[in-house]
Amino acid sequence: MNNRLRELRTERGWTQADLADHLDVSRQTVNALETGRYDPSLPLAFKLARLFGQRIEDIFQDDPQP
Repeated sequence: MNNRLRELRTERGWTQADLADHLDVSRQTVNALETGRYDPSLPLAFKLARLFGQRIEDIFQDDPQP
């Protein structure tokens, strides 16, 4: 799943650790989210959307199927 997390995080001048603190997750979780190795749970996706003032679908985009 593609996402804009790194872009949104860096716009605020936050490190991965800063974002992890806001979300109550580990820095490794933030890294895995940003690199697409981990898809967030629905509660975490809602938390991210509220934190960044975005809709979930504006942050996360499904990979197109060939």
